[in-house]
Amino acid sequence: MGGDSAPMIEVQGAVAAARELSDSVEIVLVGDEDRICRHYDRDEGDRLGIRIHHTTERITMEESAAFSFRRKQDASIVVATRLQKEGEIDALVSAGNTGAVVTSSLLTLGRIAGVLRPAIAVLVPTPTGHTILLDVGANSDCKPVHLYQFAVMGMIYAREIFGVADARIGLLNIGEEDSKGSEVAVQAYRLMHEARPHLNFIGNVEGRDVLKGTADVVVCDGFTGNVILKFAESVVGMVMQTVRSGVEKDMKIRLGAMLLKPVFRRLKSRFNYEEYGGAPLLGVNGVCVISHGSSSAFAIKNAIRVAAQSVQNRISDRIKEELDREQAESRVLG
Repeated sequence: MGGDSAPMIEVQGAVAAARELSDSVEIVLVGDEDRICRHYDRDEGDRLGIRIHHTTERITMEESAAFSFRRKQDASIVVATRLQKEGEIDALVSAGNTGAVVTSSLLTLGRIAGVLRPAIAVLVPTPTGHTILLDVGANSDCKPVHLYQFAVMGMIYAREIFGVADARIGLLNIGEEDSKGSEVAVQAYRLMHEARPHLNFIGNVEGRDVLKGTADVVVCDGFTGNVILKFAESVVGMVMQTVRSGVEKDMKIRLGAMLLKPVFRRLKSRFNYEEYGGAPLLGVNGVCVISHGSSSAFAIKNAIRVAAQSVQNRISDRIKEELDREQAESRVLG
């Protein structure tokens, strides 16, 4: 109920996901049943195994996350998280208020044993694939050990979901030297360096390296990561708009663009965040995927796919196992 066009887009995306993943998922739409049914064919929903869990409240994008969680216990985000805690569902997908999703997940699901802070991980496209960037919004201020744990969780996500056996880990900084950056960055570098070869830490990486694919996983605090993410989204939009404007003004360029149309289509697809659907909140004791508020039905469908993959690959269990192993080997956990 929290997206910009909710619940229409969420319903359309859920139906598309149910059609595509019908043998492996059951989808529960959590929200105002009357509003959901305006965009919903019950006969088709029944055939696809979709059901509705009615709620009476919603948390808007403008509301305080902590205040809303306490005051709105029948809000769709709060109820959906509670359903996961009770074992009624295995994963949560939301395009609503990110702060409310993070707060509800933390207070209801809790953190995986050993995890100090959860982190939101996004896929950033590169010429050869993609880079996992985390954190992009869950934690504005971080300690060195938090960044170290982000690296561990990013490594596990890369391995279990994308099959990257020995993910290259980079720490985002203003220079490659180990003495660069803030005291937090310097200490985080030391922790990651000391964890080699268990952690394939390649050192500091700079902003330009994120899109180059220098590392498979790039670690930073949530404030920096969110700025990078929003800036990258705006650059892609600006470039596509500039190309479109140039094509429209010149007939010769327009003819040439017709020949390059398949290239432009592939370029747009590669840099379209909706191809990845949503960003997992790694470190909570469950599966939570956060989508953009302006997500399309296509993005919601893909976010549900990401959630299903995370459940099937037992991401939370893998993170716990890794941290337990580190504790047994007396490596730093904070």
